[in-house]
Amino acid sequence: MKKVIPGLLVFIVALFIWWLACRTGVFPAYALPSPGQVLLSFKEEFKAGRLVNDVVASLWRVFVGYYVAALLAIPLGLWLGRQPRVRNALLPMLNFFRFLSPLAWIPFAILWFHIGDKPAFFLIFMSTFFPLVLTVMAAVATIPSIYFRVAHDYKYTGWELLTKVTFPAVLPQLITGLRVTYGIAWVVIVAAEMVGCQDGLGYGIWEARNGLRLDSAVCYMIVIGLIGMGIDRILYQFTKLSNVRWGYER
Repeated sequence: MKKVIPGLLVFIVALFIWWLACRTGVFPAYALPSPGQVLLSFKEEFKAGRLVNDVVASLWRVFVGYYVAALLAIPLGLWLGRQPRVRNALLPMLNFFRFLSPLAWIPFAILWFHIGDKPAFFLIFMSTFFPLVLTVMAAVATIPSIYFRVAHDYKYTGWELLTKVTFPAVLPQLITGLRVTYGIAWVVIVAAEMVGCQDGLGYGIWEARNGLRLDSAVCYMIVIGLIGMGIDRILYQFTKLSNVRWGYER
């Protein structure tokens, strides 16, 4: 409870500053909707069913694109971490694509996959695959060599080496990497839905902009932030559980 109160106070202060800015006319009404207007817009969008449908659509796209990226990136990162020659050869290319903005792929995503879920899946994959590979690869590469010497003494090979040495050693860093790359995915999906989809939270903001409904846009922005925070907290709990499970917590 002590940890919650400071954050709640900051939220209340921010809400008051928002209300005060609207009340005093710092920004014109058409440029900054008031908290009351946003609340009415939230009720309207929820009753119409648009908000729920858009939330489900965005979560589905992030889940599929991110799941495929993690499914391929984690094993590749685990393997590259133990292969220094291959790792050094591929590192420049991996870094190149990591620094390439995923939004630069939008024209290609639309040309290749047209309008719908597929371009969103592709953009999520491209934005998260390379950072996750590098995170896992770096975590494996920094495992103390004594771990593997002891594993060799116990004759651990293959699956045993992976499950009893490598994976437990990198698990906390892996979950941290999942949290970071999930944040990237959640940011990218908004931009992807603005140009390549007919529903979703990003599309909802785009529609609100076209209709000059900034109250609706702010409503969607708040929902995006809250969902992002919620899933991040879930992943954070996995970090704590992994620390306890593998004996890292002191």
